[in-house]
Amino acid sequence: MAEAHQARMQNEVESMVQSLERDHIRKMQGRMFSCSAQCCDRPSDSMSQVHQCIERCHTPLAQAQGLVTSELEKFQDRLTRCTMHCNDKAKDMFDSGAKEPAVRSLMERCVGSCVDDHVNLIPSMTRRLKENLDSIPQ
Repeated sequence: MAEAHQARMQNEVESMVQSLERDHIRKMQGRMFSCSAQCCDRPSDSMSQVHQCIERCHTPLAQAQGLVTSELEKFQDRLTRCTMHCNDKAKDMFDSGAKEPAVRSLMERCVGSCVDDHVNLIPSMTRRLKENLDSIPQ
């Protein structure tokens, strides 16, 4: 992917992830640490019971992180498939005798279109992630 397109995509995704972290994940981390501290404040519990309590406290955050990771992997796979399609079109064009500048131009337009399409998917992906994060039992 051309550097400018890659930088644009990276900035958009980083902005989304930072928003999710600030508005959702960070709160979950706070609850996890508070919950874990409460587990340690129970002197009558065995070491095993405290450990199990702490694991229960960590579960919602682990689910949230898994959810975000999975969604980002699917997004990346879709973007990769789109750019691979561009590569195939460019190779076919080159194999049919087109000159390098024309092939480069096709690639630039095609990859730019992939980036535009996927940047436009970010708001709906963000909305879906927020809904799913909000539905994780605490």
